[in-house]
Amino acid sequence: MADYVLSDQTRDRLKRVSTASIATQLYKRGLRNQFVQGVTPVSPKADNMVGQAFTLRYIPAREDRNTLDVFRDPNHPQRVAVETCPPGHILIMDARKDARAATAGSILVTRLAVRGCAGVVSDGGLRDAHGIGELDMPAYCANASAPTNLTLHEALDINVPISCGDAPVFPGDVLVGDRDGVMVIPAHLADEIAEACAGMESFEDFVLEEVLNGAAIIGLYPCTKDENQKKFDAWRAKNGRD
Repeated sequence: MADYVLSDQTRDRLKRVSTASIATQLYKRGLRNQFVQGVTPVSPKADNMVGQAFTLRYIPAREDRNTLDVFRDPNHPQRVAVETCPPGHILIMDARKDARAATAGSILVTRLAVRGCAGVVSDGGLRDAHGIGELDMPAYCANASAPTNLTLHEALDINVPISCGDAPVFPGDVLVGDRDGVMVIPAHLADEIAEACAGMESFEDFVLEEVLNGAAIIGLYPCTKDENQKKFDAWRAKNGRD
């Protein structure tokens, strides 16, 4: 687990910015592979999902190791992950982008919600997706999938570095999810990215307003004309924006 602790200020800022803005800021810092590919919200929520990563790694199931009897073991990694993911964190699962079987279902995801977790992300399937979608807690997956995880997946490692949708995820990284999907922010960059994105969101709101009023994009987005920068500064002051 990273030493970094997500502050309330950074959490609040990230709740108001888009994954697109985060992707751009990470790109400026040389990071191009932080979007979790192939994952969408089970049910879109009004607010962004924001929290630190608590990871679970699945490997391909081997039939002699993955009968229903494995759930009698109180130390089964899937169950332990659900019971130990800290409140305010997000359980993120590496299922090798294989959504033919579930990685969790509505009962386990409900347990995460009751425990105060901030969300769940899987690059595999989730079963009972309708029930998961009715929870207030955000959930993201590659697809709805009825077969139990044991069909194809063996839960093996808790809170280790994983791949999720081809994005590298380290325990403690900051995850942000909106209607587009999920971005992974390296923990040491989270505060910096949140601050930068706050200003970027203000600028893009200004640009959209200008475009709706008939302004041309060239020289405005990106802002390469001094006159547009002056207009943005005045707009920001008038609207009390960062």
